[in-house]
Amino acid sequence: MQARESVQIAESVSLAKEGPWPRPAQPRETVQVRFADGRIFEAPVGTTLEAFVRAAYRESAVPIVAALVDRCKLCELTQPVTRDMEVTPISTGDSDGMRIYRRSLTFVLVVAMHQLFPGVQVYVDHSLTFGGLYCEVQGRAPLTPQEVALLEQRMKEIVADDVPIRKRRVPLEEARALFQARGQEDKVRLLRYRRKDYVTLYRLYDVDDYFHGYMVPSTGYLRHFALQYYSPGFILRYPRHEQPTVLQPVVEYPKLVAVFREYGHWLRVLGISDVGELNDALSAGRASEVALVSEALHEQRIANIAAEIAKRRDTVRLVLIAGPSASGKTTFAKRLAIQLLANGLRPVAVELDNYFVDREKTPLDEHGQYDFEHLWAVDLELLNEQLLRLLAGQEVQLPRYNFQLGKREKGEWLKLSEEHVILLEGIHGLNPDLVPNVPRERIYRIYVSALTQLNLDHYNRVPTTETRLIRRIVRDARERGYSALDTLRRWESVRNGEKRWIFPYQEHADVMFNSALAYELSALKSLAEPLLFQIEPNAPEYVEARRLLALLHWFLPFPLELVPSNSILREFIGGSSLQHFTVWRQGTSSSGGNH
Repeated sequence: MQARESVQIAESVSLAKEGPWPRPAQPRETVQVRFADGRIFEAPVGTTLEAFVRAAYRESAVPIVAALVDRCKLCELTQPVTRDMEVTPISTGDSDGMRIYRRSLTFVLVVAMHQLFPGVQVYVDHSLTFGGLYCEVQGRAPLTPQEVALLEQRMKEIVADDVPIRKRRVPLEEARALFQARGQEDKVRLLRYRRKDYVTLYRLYDVDDYFHGYMVPSTGYLRHFALQYYSPGFILRYPRHEQPTVLQPVVEYPKLVAVFREYGHWLRVLGISDVGELNDALSAGRASEVALVSEALHEQRIANIAAEIAKRRDTVRLVLIAGPSASGKTTFAKRLAIQLLANGLRPVAVELDNYFVDREKTPLDEHGQYDFEHLWAVDLELLNEQLLRLLAGQEVQLPRYNFQLGKREKGEWLKLSEEHVILLEGIHGLNPDLVPNVPRERIYRIYVSALTQLNLDHYNRVPTTETRLIRRIVRDARERGYSALDTLRRWESVRNGEKRWIFPYQEHADVMFNSALAYELSALKSLAEPLLFQIEPNAPEYVEARRLLALLHWFLPFPLELVPSNSILREFIGGSSLQHFTVWRQGTSSSGGNH
């Protein structure tokens, strides 16, 4: 025994000389949380994240609704802490935090509706850019203004009572039976294709429901909201994450609302009201029908727009096309050109990018970087001068921008006949300050965007932004060699430009074209998923990637060979028959021979 102890002592002395060494210890009954600002808090094992956050951020003016653990995992505040970890609070000032806030607020709305109007279901129809969800009810006549006020009051009472929102995992079949008994066929359809054998349900009072994503711990977090009557439904108002404690003024968007209602009609024509019914159609072998009818509805709309322009051929000579990133503007413009040709007009494309100012004259953003999306990055004086001369029948020499040198060079000569109409596509197309010198009656403005309205179920929405982001991830990888990580890192900057230069002007459009296709996320699924899976957990964008993957999980794959070759979707997945389509400039002068 003494010999063995001598050996152990010798080994310990040797280790001590080499540096720090492990030593026996008692199990620790506490855990430590290190916050992003370096502060460390300690509490017993099993203490919730909510308790740590409240201890560290007692004076936070903005609600903290979740936490980012170890920089890669988004967690609910109800999660118990069982090990030491690094935590970054997620507030409603963050996009992820505002999603949680909005989702939780919708749950309160559903429960208040259940309590006041049993058997009546809420349907979240679409979002509104000022911070709101337009909702309608199913199972009864539309709510009156007085009933909407009563519903708002009940929601405020639920928030004031700070009722816990609990969650539990139940077997898949149990969840389906629950929703079947309630007559919630939308959720029954959705769960029919779930590949996991369980479902996470949330409970508020005695109401259990499924929501796609996390919740706040209790209703007391949800103090900033309002309901507003908006016939035939109402608007659930919430803050934007840019100003997370302020409700923005209600703004009328009649044209945008009309487009959403048109798309609702399209979905009814297809017999597809939600993702469950889309999956039903694909399972029944109706994929080709869904694609062809969806594309026919697009073509019909484009033909109607071309016919409207043709009716105004005596006055309209300039068509401006604008929309946010990944809206399919390029393919739309080509398909519109074809329809204009069929109406006896001759479209001529003029590229706004060629009117960029020389690089050193480009405005700077708040970081001192070139702001290429700024209106003043365009030479407005030259653009307006040349457009007026073209419309007057004069010949002009168009510019051509050399992006490598950051300089404008001389391009081709152009002269138009009476049959020609100019197509000008660009981010500022709806901004009246782009072409202030061109008479209003000579202009026809078109807003193009993917305005998705296909929900997972009655109140789990598929946001429009998500559709465009997934489109862009797929296109960037195919055309530019960008990884999904590259695209996600650029996305916030892209979104900021849209909010500043596109969305404020969308109602200036003469017409809106919805480029969304009911089946597109099913088609994009097989291309987007491998790209998103490549993002490593140590990347800040990992949380966003997992969120998009969770959304795509609900969609059955769509056979890509069934996507028509002239579809707007082909702009993103490849194989477009319009890729090299150009309009022959018959009747134009482009030689510059006399110059």
